[in-house]
Amino acid sequence: MQPVLASVTSAASSADNSWTASLERFFNDGAKILDDAAGYLFLYLLAWLLVLGGLYFTVRTGFVQLRLFPYMVRAITSSRDSKEGGISSFQAFAVGLASRVGTGNIVGVAIAITMGGPGAVFWMWIVALVGMATGFIEATLAQLYKVTHPDGTFRGGPAFYIQRGLGSRTWGVVFALFLICSFGISFEMVQANTIAATLETQFKMSPWATAAILLVLCGPIVYGGLKAVAKASEIVAPLMAIVYIGLAVAVVLMNLDKVGPTFSLIVENAFGLRETLGGLAGSMSAAMMNGVRRGLFSNEAGEGSAPNAASTAHVTHPAKQGLIQSAGVFVDTILVCSATAFILFNADPEALKPYWASSDPAGADMTITALESTLGSWAGPVMVVLICVFAGSSVIGNFAYAEVNMDFLTKGKAWGDKLLKAIVIVSIVLGSVAELKLVWNFADLTMTGMALINIVSIVMLGKWAFGALQDYLRNRERPFVATGNPSMPGELPTDIWVHGGTDLPSGSNAAVS
Repeated sequence: MQPVLASVTSAASSADNSWTASLERFFNDGAKILDDAAGYLFLYLLAWLLVLGGLYFTVRTGFVQLRLFPYMVRAITSSRDSKEGGISSFQAFAVGLASRVGTGNIVGVAIAITMGGPGAVFWMWIVALVGMATGFIEATLAQLYKVTHPDGTFRGGPAFYIQRGLGSRTWGVVFALFLICSFGISFEMVQANTIAATLETQFKMSPWATAAILLVLCGPIVYGGLKAVAKASEIVAPLMAIVYIGLAVAVVLMNLDKVGPTFSLIVENAFGLRETLGGLAGSMSAAMMNGVRRGLFSNEAGEGSAPNAASTAHVTHPAKQGLIQSAGVFVDTILVCSATAFILFNADPEALKPYWASSDPAGADMTITALESTLGSWAGPVMVVLICVFAGSSVIGNFAYAEVNMDFLTKGKAWGDKLLKAIVIVSIVLGSVAELKLVWNFADLTMTGMALINIVSIVMLGKWAFGALQDYLRNRERPFVATGNPSMPGELPTDIWVHGGTDLPSGSNAAVS
């Protein structure tokens, strides 16, 4: 009898293993297909559209990112007050920053450098400088075409200016679905997974414990809605960026003699003139592709995500919020991503040798090791906390983007908001305890889709943003008025900008449409 039972058990076990292996192959094959599709679309289409679009906007705006940079700084520092309990211009900037500045600024930069060499950082800088013009255009358009929400705040973004500016609700719906899939589901899972993996590696914390902590910390903010997200982001986003940049500054001050050689290393490797760290041959194409890709997806310029936050602000002129959101691109890449790069370049070479020699892309562990080698072991736990805060801020920032687009799909109905909040909470839990390769690659594909729709749309609508900029330059203190404005190419379909600034008629409670 025993042999028979053993045989049956063995057969069952084999069948079970075969089923598990088949399922694993299915998900791995699916992940590879999605990754290949996203990579192909990015390499041969999206990257060129974003870079060329950014150059076009740079020229048409007269290099707005350089010419008006002082006004960007001034606008940020003087925009903390909100009107009638709404969302201030600074809060909208902070929400965008919370989503932009995430684990990609730490993990993404490390990956770009290990795969493309130090020269990848140079191309990230170039993409950011060009992308600042794109960020200005899409944020200004979001303000121009925004609508009022029943709760007294504003809603806007690509879905809205596609429908109201280009007259296509269909493509607006497609964009909104892409964004919700990316930022409302996939990226929520990915960010939660990053936190869980980091805490498990560093502190042996159970993923389920991480899920519980995230629910306690993020749940009330998510259910508090857009205003709660704005208030939390206003505090967390600038603080985490300042602390992280402060650590990088400390590293630089301890290695002042390496600043010049580091810049030389970055520039020379960008054009394939010097070997990369670790002795790997540095090609210009590898540096450019990895720098461009990581830079574009880190600062989100042209992607169509940040305009959803930009549209929510009470502001007297659309161009003013465009300038503020353009500065967000600068903070994300020129400051935060550069901070990661200088931490890596000034670390003990022996400490990072295993990462340079590895065929697997580096990640958060590499940056933690680099910081510890320079500042001491105390910096490791601080870095772990920062990574978790970066990812956590992205969770609430991503929710804000998704909420705006769910409002667009459901025309502000309460059931849509409740459904989205439930989906986000479930995504956070699942992300904390699951393997997410397939989810990550799916997010890459949907994000590529929304970016393609957005960049084409803002090129077609660019003349309206150019007009708003011209009006702003004529008189920076005068509130914007859409009707009868000689700077604009025509009459703007809006019930917001007709009275100057964002003042609505008394008792206005227009629904999302």
